[in-house]
Amino acid sequence: MAVADRDACSYCLAAHTLLGKNAGASGQDMADAQAGLSDDPKTAAALAFALKLVEHRGQMADADIEALRAAGFDDGQIVEIIAHVALNLFTNYVNIALDVPVDFPGVKFRRAC
Repeated sequence: MAVADRDACSYCLAAHTLLGKNAGASGQDMADAQAGLSDDPKTAAALAFALKLVEHRGQMADADIEALRAAGFDDGQIVEIIAHVALNLFTNYVNIALDVPVDFPGVKFRRAC
């Protein structure tokens, strides 16, 4: 959600919002995730890292990695977060580049595009 919002991918934002709601997440949970926020400290740390990873194109400081470790993530889980961000960027780019029609209920971007 947060990566799709930052990338301005209408398709992924709409699809992931609906899928999240169908999986039991509340509308507020989805809005928070879109903004990169969570009440859960571990989830909040992962979202903050993911957004910084996108915004800084992978150029992360040692302190960024240490913040994830302090939140309870091990090295394998950190690599998984990076992999998920990379996969989301890939799907965002495919949908944006090919102008894939959004066939889910639309969701407004939170970030100015």
